[in-house]
Amino acid sequence: MTIKVLLADDQAMIRRGPCGSSWRTSRDITVVGEAEDGAEAIAMARRLRPDVCLVDIRMPKLDGIEVTRALAGPKAADPMRVIVVTTFDLDEYVYGALRGGAAGFVLKDAGPALLIEAVRAAYNGEALVSPSVTLRLLKHLNESQAMPRGGAARSSELSGRALEVVRAIARGRTNQEIAAELFISLSTVKSHLSGIQTKLGVRNRTEIAVWAWENRVVESTSE
Repeated sequence: MTIKVLLADDQAMIRRGPCGSSWRTSRDITVVGEAEDGAEAIAMARRLRPDVCLVDIRMPKLDGIEVTRALAGPKAADPMRVIVVTTFDLDEYVYGALRGGAAGFVLKDAGPALLIEAVRAAYNGEALVSPSVTLRLLKHLNESQAMPRGGAARSSELSGRALEVVRAIARGRTNQEIAAELFISLSTVKSHLSGIQTKLGVRNRTEIAVWAWENRVVESTSE
Protein backbone atom coordinates (compact mmCIF):
# COMPACT_ATOMS: atom_id res chain seq x y z
CA MET A 1 0.00 0.00 0.00
CA THR A 2 1.36 3.40 -0.99
CA ILE A 3 -0.47 6.61 -0.10
CA LYS A 4 -0.08 9.26 -2.80
CA VAL A 5 0.20 12.76 -1.33
CA LEU A 6 0.06 16.23 -2.87
CA LEU A 7 1.79 19.04 -0.94
CA ALA A 8 0.44 22.57 -1.38
CA ASP A 9 2.41 25.35 0.33
CA ASP A 10 3.87 28.56 -1.05
CA GLN A 11 7.08 28.07 0.92
CA ALA A 12 9.53 25.63 -0.65
CA MET A 13 11.34 25.16 2.65
CA ILE A 14 8.10 23.82 4.14
CA ARG A 15 7.48 21.44 1.25
CA ARG A 16 11.07 20.21 1.24
CA GLY A 17 12.04 20.76 4.87
CA PRO A 18 12.08 18.30 7.78
CA CYS A 19 8.39 17.43 7.42
CA GLY A 20 8.69 16.95 3.69
CA SER A 21 11.70 14.72 4.19
CA SER A 22 9.76 12.63 6.71
CA TRP A 23 6.94 12.05 4.25
CA ARG A 24 9.40 11.04 1.56
CA THR A 25 11.17 8.56 3.79
CA SER A 26 7.93 6.93 4.98
CA ARG A 27 7.59 3.56 3.29
CA ASP A 28 3.84 3.90 2.77
CA ILE A 29 3.73 7.57 1.64
CA THR A 30 4.79 8.98 -1.72
CA VAL A 31 4.73 12.68 -2.63
CA VAL A 32 3.38 12.85 -6.18
CA GLY A 33 3.25 16.62 -6.59
CA GLU A 34 4.03 20.02 -5.08
CA ALA A 35 1.94 23.16 -5.60
CA GLU A 36 3.01 26.72 -4.80
CA ASP A 37 -0.43 28.35 -4.74
CA GLY A 38 -4.09 27.47 -4.34
CA ALA A 39 -5.00 27.53 -8.01
CA GLU A 40 -2.12 25.23 -8.89
CA ALA A 41 -3.08 22.93 -6.02
CA ILE A 42 -6.61 22.46 -7.39
CA ALA A 43 -5.41 21.87 -10.95
CA MET A 44 -2.67 19.47 -9.87
CA ALA A 45 -4.97 17.55 -7.52
CA ARG A 46 -7.58 17.05 -10.22
CA ARG A 47 -4.92 15.91 -12.67
CA LEU A 48 -2.92 13.62 -10.38
CA ARG A 49 -5.78 12.39 -8.15
CA PRO A 50 -3.66 11.91 -5.00
CA ASP A 51 -5.05 9.94 -2.10
CA VAL A 52 -4.50 12.85 0.29
CA CYS A 53 -3.86 16.58 -0.25
CA LEU A 54 -1.92 18.51 2.40
CA VAL A 55 -2.91 22.16 1.98
CA ASP A 56 -1.58 25.26 3.70
CA ILE A 57 -4.11 27.86 4.91
CA ARG A 58 -2.38 30.96 3.54
CA MET A 59 -1.39 30.68 -0.12
CA PRO A 60 -1.42 33.04 -3.10
CA LYS A 61 -4.40 33.16 -5.51
CA LEU A 62 -6.64 30.85 -3.45
CA ASP A 63 -6.31 30.11 0.25
CA GLY A 64 -6.46 26.68 1.84
CA ILE A 65 -10.12 26.90 2.76
CA GLU A 66 -11.09 27.74 -0.83
CA VAL A 67 -8.95 24.86 -2.05
CA THR A 68 -10.59 22.54 0.47
CA ARG A 69 -14.10 23.54 -0.64
CA ALA A 70 -13.17 23.00 -4.29
CA LEU A 71 -11.63 19.56 -3.73
CA ALA A 72 -13.63 18.17 -0.79
CA GLY A 73 -16.68 20.37 -0.31
CA PRO A 74 -20.35 19.52 -0.89
CA LYS A 75 -20.18 20.76 -4.49
CA ALA A 76 -17.09 18.72 -5.41
CA ALA A 77 -18.07 16.19 -8.08
CA ASP A 78 -15.53 13.62 -6.91
CA PRO A 79 -14.43 14.66 -3.39
CA MET A 80 -10.85 14.13 -2.29
CA ARG A 81 -9.31 13.83 1.16
CA VAL A 82 -7.81 17.15 2.21
CA ILE A 83 -5.82 17.94 5.34
CA VAL A 84 -5.28 21.60 6.18
CA VAL A 85 -1.84 22.32 7.61
CA THR A 86 -1.06 25.70 9.15
CA THR A 87 0.98 27.65 11.68
CA PHE A 88 -2.13 29.59 12.66
CA ASP A 89 -4.11 28.17 15.59
CA LEU A 90 -7.23 30.27 14.92
CA ASP A 91 -10.73 28.95 15.46
CA GLU A 92 -12.14 30.59 12.32
CA TYR A 93 -9.55 28.76 10.22
CA VAL A 94 -10.27 25.43 11.87
CA TYR A 95 -14.03 25.82 11.59
CA GLY A 96 -13.82 27.02 7.97
CA ALA A 97 -11.57 24.12 7.00
CA LEU A 98 -13.73 21.43 8.62
CA ARG A 99 -16.93 22.97 7.26
CA GLY A 100 -15.27 23.04 3.85
CA GLY A 101 -14.85 19.26 3.95
CA ALA A 102 -11.33 18.85 5.35
CA ALA A 103 -10.46 15.42 6.72
CA GLY A 104 -8.12 16.97 9.26
CA PHE A 105 -6.51 20.13 10.60
CA VAL A 106 -2.92 19.93 11.78
CA LEU A 107 -0.54 22.57 13.07
CA LYS A 108 2.87 22.63 11.42
CA ASP A 109 4.63 22.71 14.77
CA ALA A 110 2.89 19.46 15.75
CA GLY A 111 5.82 17.68 14.11
CA PRO A 112 6.28 15.12 11.32
CA ALA A 113 4.86 12.19 13.31
CA LEU A 114 1.42 13.78 13.71
CA LEU A 115 1.35 14.87 10.07
CA ILE A 116 2.11 11.34 8.96
CA GLU A 117 -0.57 10.02 11.31
CA ALA A 118 -3.04 12.53 9.86
CA VAL A 119 -2.26 11.37 6.30
CA ARG A 120 -2.80 7.73 7.24
CA ALA A 121 -6.01 8.58 9.10
CA ALA A 122 -7.40 10.48 6.11
CA TYR A 123 -6.47 7.64 3.78
CA ASN A 124 -8.39 5.23 6.02
CA GLY A 125 -11.47 7.42 6.01
CA GLU A 126 -10.88 8.89 9.46
CA ALA A 127 -9.99 12.42 10.50
CA LEU A 128 -7.39 13.94 12.77
CA VAL A 129 -7.31 17.42 14.26
CA SER A 130 -4.36 18.63 16.30
CA PRO A 131 -5.14 17.83 19.94
CA SER A 132 -4.47 21.43 20.98
CA VAL A 133 -7.47 22.67 19.03
CA THR A 134 -9.93 19.77 18.90
CA LEU A 135 -11.93 20.04 22.10
CA ARG A 136 -11.55 23.81 22.39
CA LEU A 137 -13.11 24.28 18.98
CA LEU A 138 -15.90 21.77 19.43
CA LYS A 139 -16.80 23.03 22.90
CA HIS A 140 -16.90 26.56 21.49
CA LEU A 141 -19.47 25.34 18.97
CA ASN A 142 -21.49 23.81 21.76
CA GLU A 143 -21.50 27.06 23.74
CA SER A 144 -22.00 29.58 20.96
CA GLN A 145 -24.02 27.95 18.18
CA ALA A 146 -27.79 27.76 18.29
CA MET A 147 -29.18 24.28 17.83
CA PRO A 148 -30.04 23.81 14.13
CA ARG A 149 -33.69 23.14 13.45
CA GLY A 150 -34.39 19.43 13.24
CA GLY A 151 -31.28 18.49 15.25
CA ALA A 152 -33.19 16.80 18.06
CA ALA A 153 -35.32 14.81 15.65
CA ARG A 154 -32.28 13.62 13.75
CA SER A 155 -30.48 12.54 16.91
CA SER A 156 -33.51 10.49 17.92
CA GLU A 157 -32.99 8.40 14.80
CA LEU A 158 -29.75 7.03 16.28
CA SER A 159 -29.69 4.05 18.60
CA GLY A 160 -28.27 4.37 22.10
CA ARG A 161 -25.07 2.61 21.06
CA ALA A 162 -24.72 4.81 17.98
CA LEU A 163 -25.04 7.91 20.17
CA GLU A 164 -22.26 6.56 22.39
CA VAL A 165 -20.08 6.25 19.31
CA VAL A 166 -21.00 9.80 18.25
CA ARG A 167 -20.04 11.18 21.68
CA ALA A 168 -16.72 9.34 21.58
CA ILE A 169 -15.95 10.72 18.12
CA ALA A 170 -16.81 14.23 19.32
CA ARG A 171 -14.24 13.85 22.07
CA GLY A 172 -11.54 12.95 19.57
CA ARG A 173 -11.40 9.20 20.15
CA THR A 174 -9.94 6.93 17.46
CA ASN A 175 -11.76 3.82 16.26
CA GLN A 176 -9.48 1.65 18.38
CA GLU A 177 -10.15 3.76 21.48
CA ILE A 178 -13.90 3.65 20.88
CA ALA A 179 -13.81 -0.13 20.54
CA ALA A 180 -11.92 -0.44 23.83
CA GLU A 181 -14.15 2.01 25.71
CA LEU A 182 -17.41 0.48 24.53
CA PHE A 183 -16.19 -3.14 24.60
CA ILE A 184 -17.07 -3.75 20.96
CA SER A 185 -15.02 -4.90 17.98
CA LEU A 186 -13.29 -2.56 15.55
CA SER A 187 -15.52 -3.82 12.74
CA THR A 188 -18.60 -2.97 14.83
CA VAL A 189 -17.29 0.56 15.34
CA LYS A 190 -16.82 0.96 11.59
CA SER A 191 -20.32 -0.40 10.99
CA HIS A 192 -21.76 2.16 13.41
CA LEU A 193 -19.81 4.93 11.70
CA SER A 194 -21.23 4.00 8.31
CA GLY A 195 -24.77 3.96 9.66
CA ILE A 196 -24.32 7.25 11.52
CA GLN A 197 -22.99 9.01 8.43
CA THR A 198 -25.96 7.79 6.41
CA LYS A 199 -28.57 8.83 8.96
CA LEU A 200 -27.05 12.24 9.63
CA GLY A 201 -26.20 12.94 6.01
CA VAL A 202 -22.55 13.69 6.77
CA ARG A 203 -19.42 12.60 4.94
CA ASN A 204 -16.84 11.82 7.61
CA ARG A 205 -16.13 11.58 11.34
CA THR A 206 -15.14 15.25 11.52
CA GLU A 207 -18.62 16.27 10.42
CA ILE A 208 -20.09 13.80 12.91
CA ALA A 209 -18.14 15.58 15.68
CA VAL A 210 -19.24 19.03 14.55
CA TRP A 211 -22.85 17.84 14.32
CA ALA A 212 -22.67 16.35 17.82
CA TRP A 213 -21.47 19.57 19.42
CA GLU A 214 -23.80 21.82 17.44
CA ASN A 215 -26.76 19.71 18.48
CA ARG A 216 -25.70 19.48 22.13
CA VAL A 217 -25.36 15.71 21.95
CA VAL A 218 -22.12 16.00 23.90
CA GLU A 219 -21.95 17.70 27.28
CA SER A 220 -19.02 19.99 28.01
CA THR A 221 -16.34 18.27 30.07
CA SER A 222 -12.94 19.14 31.41
CA GLU A 223 -11.19 16.75 29.00
